[in-house]
Amino acid sequence: MSASPGMQTVLRLATAGSVDDGKSTLVGRLLFDSKSILADQLDSVERASKDRGLETADLALLTDGLRAEREQGITIDVAYRYFATPNRSFILADCPGHVQYTRNTVTGASTADAIVVLVDVRKGILEQTSRHLAVAALLRVPHVIVVVNKIDLVDYDQAAYEAVEIQVAEAAHLLGLPDVRTVPVSALTGANVVDLSDKTPWYDGPSVLSLLEELPPADNPVHESFRFPVQFVIRPQSGADERFRDYRGYAGQVAAGVVRVGDPVVVLPSGKATTIAGIDTADGELTEAFAPQSVTLRLADDIDIARGDLIAAATDAPAPTQEVDGTVAWLSDRPLVPGARVLLKHTTKTVQAVVKAVGGRLNLATAHLEPADQLELNDIGHVTLRLASPIVAEQYAVARRTGAFLLIDAHDGNTLAAGMVGDALLAAKATV
Repeated sequence: MSASPGMQTVLRLATAGSVDDGKSTLVGRLLFDSKSILADQLDSVERASKDRGLETADLALLTDGLRAEREQGITIDVAYRYFATPNRSFILADCPGHVQYTRNTVTGASTADAIVVLVDVRKGILEQTSRHLAVAALLRVPHVIVVVNKIDLVDYDQAAYEAVEIQVAEAAHLLGLPDVRTVPVSALTGANVVDLSDKTPWYDGPSVLSLLEELPPADNPVHESFRFPVQFVIRPQSGADERFRDYRGYAGQVAAGVVRVGDPVVVLPSGKATTIAGIDTADGELTEAFAPQSVTLRLADDIDIARGDLIAAATDAPAPTQEVDGTVAWLSDRPLVPGARVLLKHTTKTVQAVVKAVGGRLNLATAHLEPADQLELNDIGHVTLRLASPIVAEQYAVARRTGAFLLIDAHDGNTLAAGMVGDALLAAKATV
């Protein structure tokens, strides 16, 4: 039984925007106009809208989450929604807009192929917009679409749209975003969301949905070097079925690349070399496996391997390290200061770490690091971490999956920061 990489048919999409930019209405309009909601959902929204004294359905109610959150006028979770057109399927991470929930935007954008950032045409780019664009640059989201919303409130004025378009271009250049598109939209009326509007004859680009359908696939991890973080060691078990009495395998998900039976590999951080003896799944054996398949690998040699070790291609295996320089998005109310003790989670391995230094804070207006001796909630900055034991990390600019890490509070298990190995912002700028 064999498998081979296939074409990407699903686009992972994140949405973000400042408060009251109309993001919930845009997502609701996208679902409604693409006929991706059920009749009973629409009936529920229409009843709720009528109860509020509205003459037409408030499409924002399709996406605003729990009733209590809607009544407060805020959304505090990342809601994952699924919809499809004849041309493509979508997984949409609907992120909240309030500044205190920037952490949710980091979560939603971390696995996205594209991010849609909303801007109110009357307000232009705000600080939170810059923060969302910075997150997209740091996480190297392949495609960024800036929806210039509420164009109906300026009477579909071309000059108003173009003024924001210039702001977006300047921000993209500062942050090193190579692929940014803008679309003039009225989420309320549906103009240019699914269908193009005759009220913007001066706009000759695609609608938001058409653009999402046409985006090229993101970089395929199959084309990267083979990396396999060990999640679980399956050891021989006495009393088990005869097939498994002497079975030893290493279960996990292929993070990058392709592996085949007979390939030479190295186990890190020990550096022991061996070859792939077999690839197993619940459905039987494979001759090859590729990202992001979950499989169990058997090796030709009996090597001491534990959860968190990395099985990598022997030809270009990364070097283990106990010091990490990285860019972090700080997500905690408690400031990050030098000397702080945290847990660092990298792939399937968690190690103790101490903050050796804070190297600066990102100024969102200039996209440059400025001196800082600590990072506060929603700050993006550079840190140096000293680890109690080695990890096998790569530069995030080269490998998103093995270049990402989390900082965790050892006492309560809360996530403190999302991190990227290396200077992620400089790496992003180098691509433009």
